[in-house]
Amino acid sequence: MKIAFLGTPDFVKSIRNVLAKHYTLVDSLDEADLGVVAAYGRILTKDELNTPKYGCINIHPSLLPKHRGPSPIQEAILKGDRISGITVIKMDEEVDHGPIIYQEEVELSDMDNFDTLSKKMFHRASEILPKIIEDFISGKTKPRLQDNARATHCNRLTRKSGYFDINPPAGGPPPPEILDRMIRAYHPWPGVWTKWNGKIVKFYPGGRIQMEGKKVISLQDFLNGYPDFPLKKL
Repeated sequence: MKIAFLGTPDFVKSIRNVLAKHYTLVDSLDEADLGVVAAYGRILTKDELNTPKYGCINIHPSLLPKHRGPSPIQEAILKGDRISGITVIKMDEEVDHGPIIYQEEVELSDMDNFDTLSKKMFHRASEILPKIIEDFISGKTKPRLQDNARATHCNRLTRKSGYFDINPPAGGPPPPEILDRMIRAYHPWPGVWTKWNGKIVKFYPGGRIQMEGKKVISLQDFLNGYPDFPLKKL
């Protein structure tokens, strides 16, 4: 079977690799029997979705209809979800809206960040994908409609997404639990940062911090050098 894979980031390479092992990869939907989409940076048109014989399926890293949109892994970490998951849908014209072919839960830990969780989710998806495809193509799987009344949505991230105002009274640092979620959700991009005394200050997993133009150090070392810094705990 000929499959066109559409996926942009490095963390979906495991999907491409397993498809190349089991099927013939082609360069366009025009040549394909099936389109497989994972973290692709463009919305496909109705004509594109209907071009392959079996249409297109999408691997989405959340338990749809929860966290529809372009940043579901980050959203799960930000919300403090204990359980997220992998959903494979038959794509339609609406974003992350199509009927569910397969769904599996993934447990989140307090150590997960976007980098580790994205790799874990798509590696797991690559392990189960050939069986999912075979069952879908053969008609063994009966896709079920999503419950649109339960849908939640997440936004496209920008550089500004990781910014917070640390300067009272207008702002002030977020509670440690919220800041920890932000740091993990936005690692490695867009990162978490603020402005203090006219300088950019960046925050990293593992309780590390960086003043603009300086090295990344522990918060304690940072406070030794900048004792008036408003944030005292990471």
